[in-house]
Amino acid sequence: MELFSRSWGALLAGVEGLSDADFARDCGCRGWLVRDLVCHLVIDAQDVLITLVTPARGQATADAVSYWDVAGHPPDGEDPLDALIVRLAAAYGDPGLLRFHLDDVGSAAGRAAELADPALRVRTQDKVLTVADYLTAYVLEWTLHHLDLIAHLPEAPPPPPEGLARSRALLEQIAGFAFPASFTDRDALLVGTGRRAPTPGEQAELGVHGARLPLVLG
Repeated sequence: MELFSRSWGALLAGVEGLSDADFARDCGCRGWLVRDLVCHLVIDAQDVLITLVTPARGQATADAVSYWDVAGHPPDGEDPLDALIVRLAAAYGDPGLLRFHLDDVGSAAGRAAELADPALRVRTQDKVLTVADYLTAYVLEWTLHHLDLIAHLPEAPPPPPEGLARSRALLEQIAGFAFPASFTDRDALLVGTGRRAPTPGEQAELGVHGARLPLVLG
């Protein structure tokens, strides 16, 4: 629960620290500008709020690992929601309006997470899981998107190291293998999710596991 708050707070602070010009830069999500990513984060924050007030009966059907679906190919921009996000982000016009909307909804999502009962079962995407597992899954979401946010902003603060470490551990559980010890947490996440290609040396270290990458999470 605390790691969710720390990761989300760092990501919100990262967006707050952007200049207006930064919103027109490319981000780490293929085909998206920073403003598109920030708009996506608004929708993510709304999803957190909705899920935390959607209690579920019965046993959990997923945890922080099985919450994630692994796709066979990266997004191509044809998904209706992806296309909507790009149009919606452009409609804001003034980056300040988008920044304000994320701060408003994002702060509410953060407060809701802090107040939630970790043992409560909630429903989202036809899955039932505890609040603790749901928020743990979102540590990976926030960490990856923090890396996306700063992909072309080398001076921007990175995600918290404990969030990077927990996200790597989650990704390794999803993948079913551990990345080589020589990989930093950041590199494991970037290479593992296809945000950058492995170097020849990294590919050699991955061995047979390299054929299973990237893991496109959804």
